[in-house]
Amino acid sequence: MNTVNDAWLQAADQGVLRLITAGSVDDGKSTLIGRLLVDSQGVFADQIAAIQRSKYKRGDDAEPDLALLTDGLEAEREQGITIDVAYRYFATPKRKFIVADTPGHEQYTRNMITGASTAQAAIILIDAHRAKDGELLTQTKRHSTVAKLLGLRHIVVAVNKMDLVDWDQAVFERIHQAYRQLATQLGIEHFHIIPLSALKGENITQASPHTPWYQGLPLLPLLESLDLRENIQRPARLFVQWVARHGGSSADGFRGYAGQLSGGRLQVGDSVQVWPSAKTALITQLFRAGQEQIQVSDGDAVTVVLDRELDISRGDLFTLAHDPVSTSKRFDAQLCWLDEQALNTSRSYWLKQGTRLTQAKVQAVHALRDVHSLQEQQAADTLSLNDIGRVSLVSRDPLVLDDYQDHSSTGSFILIDPSTNQTVAAGLVQKAA
Repeated sequence: MNTVNDAWLQAADQGVLRLITAGSVDDGKSTLIGRLLVDSQGVFADQIAAIQRSKYKRGDDAEPDLALLTDGLEAEREQGITIDVAYRYFATPKRKFIVADTPGHEQYTRNMITGASTAQAAIILIDAHRAKDGELLTQTKRHSTVAKLLGLRHIVVAVNKMDLVDWDQAVFERIHQAYRQLATQLGIEHFHIIPLSALKGENITQASPHTPWYQGLPLLPLLESLDLRENIQRPARLFVQWVARHGGSSADGFRGYAGQLSGGRLQVGDSVQVWPSAKTALITQLFRAGQEQIQVSDGDAVTVVLDRELDISRGDLFTLAHDPVSTSKRFDAQLCWLDEQALNTSRSYWLKQGTRLTQAKVQAVHALRDVHSLQEQQAADTLSLNDIGRVSLVSRDPLVLDDYQDHSSTGSFILIDPSTNQTVAAGLVQKAA
């Protein structure tokens, strides 16, 4: 019996939770994901045997090094750290999960942002032994800040390695109070916090006998219970990824526009507006996975056929004609700088919003967020690696812009260095100027 695939199929209609693990170096992120995979029967016996034989195994020989289930790169196993984002899939009878194991090193904050950009929940790990005095580490604050800025709906604080402090309730309460203060400063209205040991498997799937003073759910049942329903109905946005042509030399050749629908619904007969031309047309056909559909919904990869020919190419945006849309070249944003070379406000960068590519300049850096005090400070006209700042930008072409909290697809973008093709920053639109 294929336990992994069977569990995945059984949970197919129960919703998918996309989550990340975050926190500082050696807080146990990879080990926690390994434990979730093992306890949910998401790995095979030969995989466990392989990590038991690994030359990079750390810790007690009697215990498998569960971090090796996600740390697959040679450099990661040699150094005992996570460098790249590793995605793993598992399922329980109640829900499917896609979990991203993100690195804790400050140097790889960009990879954490990549993993968090598509997540609905974050597990923020805290090493109970290192934070037993109630002092949170810088990366805990930075990753919590990023999770808040990206609008992750659920924050779960996992106080890990509680076995190293003898399951001391006083230590847990000090950490709980410290994170509560952090959450208040960041504007995180609600979070869950759990004492656990990823290595020992305590409070992961079942309540631990070591924490009779903890009355909440263990980690996996808590993740199964998180509400995935959207609180607001977002308007439909569809960036064109590809213009599909079949029989293009004939008069009635097929011409469709493929992309992933973000928010809302589209159905045959709807009037859509195409940006930046602002021209309108009617939808005559919709295709999903090669099958013709009457209606498609948020998250569907679709191909749209229109009633008339328009000049549409990759990067153009479809919206419903009756939805109010604003375009602007000038806007403010929260910008997280990801490159070792600092921001240069005198030069232009490529700005990529969805599949749309244009040029842009950062006109001004208004404030810089101090990850220690969590307060905005007056900033010079630059941003350095891992800095988060409030900036004003101007683009070469008008863009359809939404506040990130209202619509992530048209409220987010990246900046690319044209000379190196490196992604240098990730931005969240705050308002059109």
